[in-house]
Amino acid sequence: MPPVTRDDPYASYNFEIFVFNVSDDGLAVSGSFTEASGLELEIPPIEYRNGSEDITVRKIPGLKKFTNLTFKRGITGHAAFWKWVADALNGTVKRTHGSIVLCDENRNHVMRWNFDRGWPTKYTGPTLSATKNEIAMETLVLAVEKLEIEV
Repeated sequence: MPPVTRDDPYASYNFEIFVFNVSDDGLAVSGSFTEASGLELEIPPIEYRNGSEDITVRKIPGLKKFTNLTFKRGITGHAAFWKWVADALNGTVKRTHGSIVLCDENRNHVMRWNFDRGWPTKYTGPTLSATKNEIAMETLVLAVEKLEIEV
């Protein structure tokens, strides 16, 4: 992805999600997700003071922390993600890697967030109501141990 200089920011609705090695055949599972959130990382400082110094607090980098990723989509009957969640419920946590890719207006990839060692930590099914005219949405939350950005 070559760097592009532009005046207008990219639209947040042009994105793709790829999760690898979830299905039994080991191929990437891409879904038509309506929302992806949790692209956050933090390196909190550790504060300390040497006993022989004045009252100045020194700061050093602490442990890296990555926020859980949350994906939302309309239920389509695609079983690979549900099987992945069900396997985790049965004690077989399968860690995997994947990408969230931001696209430009022509669907060219312009930025990518790669995650590693992700596994399903929460699933939320749809709220069903006969009085509403809405899509049945499901939510999948992944715990991840690494998040890298490619530009």
